[in-house]
This record gives sequence, structure tokens and C-alpha cells, in this order.
Amino acid sequence: PSARFASTAGPETEGPQRRVVVVRITSPFAWLRTRFYYLLIRLYFDQEFSIEEFTRGAKQAFSVVSKLLSQRKLDLLEELVSAEVLQVLKEKISLLPDSHRDALAADIDAIMYTTEGDVRIYYDDDGRKFVSILMCFWYLNGANLPDEVPGEAKVFQIVFGDENTKEKKHLLTANYEFQREFTEGAKPDWTITRIEHPRLLE
Repeated sequence: PSARFASTAGPETEGPQRRVVVVRITSPFAWLRTRFYYLLIRLYFDQEFSIEEFTRGAKQAFSVVSKLLSQRKLDLLEELVSAEVLQVLKEKISLLPDSHRDALAADIDAIMYTTEGDVRIYYDDDGRKFVSILMCFWYLNGANLPDEVPGEAKVFQIVFGDENTKEKKHLLTANYEFQREFTEGAKPDWTITRIEHPRLLE
């Protein structure tokens, strides 16, 4: 699998429509490496682990968390985000302009593409077992950002209806790392231990 595609079209209306297509080339070595780690997770940690199911849950979590960040409702994130990350977020969010805060929010239907990044299996000094999976998201957002945002993939002009009705969307990226402890007796919950919205939340 050297490439993956995701696309979306506007509402079903008469007149011209434009389709947004996100293309990303995936390294065969990286793909094989992540699949090997998923096999190890199923063999030694969780026989029912499914990357498809995990990805669905990660997308939902990303949408919920990004919207709460945008709304500055950080107290509602305590069960989803690690305390260390939450403390950093509280400091950063308070300094963001409204346009950047608005751009953090990702409706689940606006997520164009999702892929796994780095996958890690490790033990701490006390012998506790952990798995972390970095998820990368590409999403459309209509916040009032400048036409040129450094680090942004592209600004798309999406037309609904006719040429006189245009809605500009930004294609933005975000990286969220999910961690779960697999030590016997630990809660079977995934916690977000890293949140990155490049050029928006730094």
C-alpha cells in the first residue's frame, strides 16, 4: 500500500461541486512496521485489538477533544487527556487568538484522512506495560484564518451551488498520541498523552 486516499463532496445541491481529495504516500517499511506492532499487541496484550476499531474511536476522541479545546472547556478533558498535557494546554489556550481557537475544532464529518504514525510498546522502571499509538488527522475547518498559514497543507475553495456562493475551508493537520497501560489490573482506557495542532497550538 503505497498511497491512501480520502475525499468528500459538498451537500447534494444543483450546480457545480468540487471534490476534496487528500493524497498521502505511505512508506512500505513504515506500514509493515506498524502492522508488526499490531500483531505483537494482539499476541501479548489484547487478543481482541483491532486497528480499525481503534481508529474509529480515535477519530471520535479527536473530534470531541478538539471541540472542547476550541471552546476552552478544559475541565471536561480530565478523563481523556493526561494531567501533564492538560496543564500545558491550559497555558497555551489562554494565549490563542479567537481565529486560531476556532480552527482547532474538527467535526467528525470534516475529518478527511486519518493514519497511524509511530507505534510504541514499552515498560517503565516498575515493570508496567504500555502501548502508545500516534494518530495523524487531516480535517477541514472554516475558521477565519489568513490565506497563507505556515505549515498548512492547502487552502481549498469548495463551491456549493454556483460560482457566486463560495465557502473557503482550510485543510489542517493534528497529531494526537493515545496511550494505554496493559499491566494486569490497570484500567482498560486510552489516554491522550500528546496533542499537536501545527502552527495553531504551539
